[in-house]
Amino acid sequence: MDDPAVNGLQADNDPLLAWRKEFPILAHTTYMISHSLGAMPERARTRMAEYAETWATRGIRAWEEGWWEMPITVGNLIGRIIGAGEGETGMQQNVSVCQSIVTSCFDWGAKRNKLVTDGLNFPSNNYIYHSLERSGARVVTVPSPDGFTLPVEDILAAIDEETALVSVSHVAFRSSYVQDLAAITRRAHEAGAMVVADLYQSAGTLPVDVRALGVDFATGGSVKWLCGGPGAGYLYVRRDLWPQLTPAATGWMAHEEPFLFDGGPIRYAADGFRFLNGTPNVPGMYAARSGYEIVNEIGVPAIRDKSIRQTERLIALAGEAGFPVRTCRNPAERGGVVVLDVPEGYAVTKELARRQILVDFRPRAGIRVAPHFYTTDEELEYTVSQIRSIVSAGVTA
Repeated sequence: MDDPAVNGLQADNDPLLAWRKEFPILAHTTYMISHSLGAMPERARTRMAEYAETWATRGIRAWEEGWWEMPITVGNLIGRIIGAGEGETGMQQNVSVCQSIVTSCFDWGAKRNKLVTDGLNFPSNNYIYHSLERSGARVVTVPSPDGFTLPVEDILAAIDEETALVSVSHVAFRSSYVQDLAAITRRAHEAGAMVVADLYQSAGTLPVDVRALGVDFATGGSVKWLCGGPGAGYLYVRRDLWPQLTPAATGWMAHEEPFLFDGGPIRYAADGFRFLNGTPNVPGMYAARSGYEIVNEIGVPAIRDKSIRQTERLIALAGEAGFPVRTCRNPAERGGVVVLDVPEGYAVTKELARRQILVDFRPRAGIRVAPHFYTTDEELEYTVSQIRSIVSAGVTA
């Protein structure tokens, strides 16, 4: 398929397509799966070579020449994307680690031991929450009435004076439904509870300002819209809460003087290192930086504007093809994904991959199609036309 980003009118009308040359896979693949794994920037290859060269030539000196500080210095790049201040975002290995750190800050044997989680939350988060029941936590899941949306009133009603923590996915992974973080945070704080927001499906494609929202914690990762690859999660903690939080899930990097190698109980660092643990994933942070830099250079508002336009177009194309859409029509309630309810969706997804068109399938939802800032309008039409062709041909698993 000819690339209109190289020659044609669309390149003139869409300045974000200039970034296509930064992503090697786009030269031979229709990449509509950035909600699952963002395309790798070419400069990430350079960063990984830099890591190898640093390790090879500087050896142990690399720790004092930047590696030790990387969880915070790289975290600052994420902080600029999500509205956090300097030093307020630390890099972790993944969101499961982040959630474990957050929940370890609470006494689940106390009277205030209720954890409210939304029915659209990512399963890995809920696995951690339910494991807290052995420590006394009462986990309350607010169900989605249709499996795709969740009225904010239902979540608000579940929050009371015995609630310690409210967990909500800003954008639901299954349906791309955007939840009202501001309203949920206000209600939680009125009740004396805290909020942890999972930004995995929003950061990088939907504007987020954690300080304006007032959330207490925010977690996310780099695999998806941030184009940072695996092994680089992040945790934001509201700065004014630092002195009162003592995470049980900890490690030597969280010590105020780690190189004294003191035994006994930890003395927590006063800054963002307080929420770190063991040795960080240095190569993962090298790989992830390029995606953060690019998103910061473009600006999330510009990415969001294009996302709204292209998801609107995808919904229209699906309608023309006769495919039901399991995503909200209202842009304010829709993230960067359009979910299509296609017959034999799993088999169709496999056939699309054979044709070098990458999307994914989720049970009880459908085929998830995700344009990003580097996607051309022609690719939207091509993807839907190929789905239509495959369904018409009767491809089955």
